[in-house]
Amino acid sequence: MGGGIAGASLAYRLAPHRKVILLEREAAPGYHSTGRSAAGLSENLGTRPIRALTALSRPFLAAPPKGFADAPLMKPRPWLFIARADQRDAFESHLAEARETCPVITELDADAAVKLFPLLRRDYVDRAFLEAEATDLDVDAILQGYLRGLRAQGGTLTADAEVLGIARDGALWRAATKSSTYAAPVLVNAGGAWSDETARLAGVQPVGLVPKRRTAMIVAPPDGADVSRWPEIDDVGGEFYVKPEAGKFLLSPSDETPSLPTDAQPDEMDIAIAVDRMERAMTFKVRRIERSWAGLRSFVADRTPVFGFDPGAEGFFWLAGQGGAGIQTSAGLSQAAASLILGTEWPTSLSARDVTPATFSPARFRSNP
Repeated sequence: MGGGIAGASLAYRLAPHRKVILLEREAAPGYHSTGRSAAGLSENLGTRPIRALTALSRPFLAAPPKGFADAPLMKPRPWLFIARADQRDAFESHLAEARETCPVITELDADAAVKLFPLLRRDYVDRAFLEAEATDLDVDAILQGYLRGLRAQGGTLTADAEVLGIARDGALWRAATKSSTYAAPVLVNAGGAWSDETARLAGVQPVGLVPKRRTAMIVAPPDGADVSRWPEIDDVGGEFYVKPEAGKFLLSPSDETPSLPTDAQPDEMDIAIAVDRMERAMTFKVRRIERSWAGLRSFVADRTPVFGFDPGAEGFFWLAGQGGAGIQTSAGLSQAAASLILGTEWPTSLSARDVTPATFSPARFRSNP
């Protein structure tokens, strides 16, 4: 249940081995969080388990199977992490974590940072480091690759299929939509921001998922500026990021506003905050907002994804809480999740980082797992 990146990637992994039906509530997959993601791949993003999943995903996204996509899924886009003088503690912590998990990290002085991103104010930047092997990701190509592969391997995608009722019937779960009822021994709950609601519908204890709104917008750079090779700028305090995108800038205030599961819309205050933060850090004024949108990024308490069988509901499999890292972790997370459903070997690269099935299990939210 759920045709976003989480559900689509796991369905793709399972289709060669099981009969898979992917149910999507909207008219097309990826309408909500997946379709609104400005995704890149950074091994310096998220909790340690998320970083391990990202590292596991990189080889697949760099060289996907034949027929998965018609063009490269990744394009080089270094990420430049900057800090003001009052953010030195956050910078040191961030840099230490980056050096543990990222392939190539280079500390830079302010002059070097401004040389890479000429619009930065020299008096704003105190410290900086560069993640040279970060990349942009083609979100739609990745999602469509999973869906195309699902169909090619015998799986089925059914859109406009909101599940209205779920019940356990003997050894099967039955999920009823407005037009049909589907039955299977394993039900995968990949409903994104709606995952706790899906659990309640099935009579399963929620995991405390909190959807949080993230705002983004497109603004034009100064006239004549070719920003295509500039790095993404990320503030180490999580106050904003600026990403070159199709000759313009994608700007976000990195907001995390708790929300109900909904069709998220941008808030004018968040847009104003983003513009103010960008203008304080840079030497140009935003002339107008060309386009703005918002999406929901869903988190549990420890900000690490939840996947695995529910300890209190046979055959109910959680796949939720990717927290904004769903695209870049999709290949690794789906591989690991599929191993739990199929009973195959857990990825050795995760074990090497002391990341086990228990790390992601919904049992960690149960008082008596």
